Amino acid sequence: MTSPATPKSARSTRSSDKAEPAASYESALDELETLVAQLENGQLPLDQLLGHYQRGAELLAFCRARLDAVEHQIKVLEDGEPKPWDGQ
Repeated sequence: MTSPATPKSARSTRSSDKAEPAASYESALDELETLVAQLENGQLPLDQLLGHYQRGAELLAFCRARLDAVEHQIKVLEDGEPKPWDGQ
């Protein structure tokens, strides 16, 4: 008698339910590029596909927020009013 097959949960990226926030813009971008490549491959099971998509949306929002913060800081500097940037 064979035991029932258990689904493999090995994932090469952090697409778990409680994914860690990205450490930096660059690491978020690297992880996002990896996720996109895996999604485009089309070989993921449905549950992993959804998890990767959700993580990608989180990473995209993080990257956009970081870029917006940098853009805002540049505008402040261009107006001659340098202010410390807290990175948030």
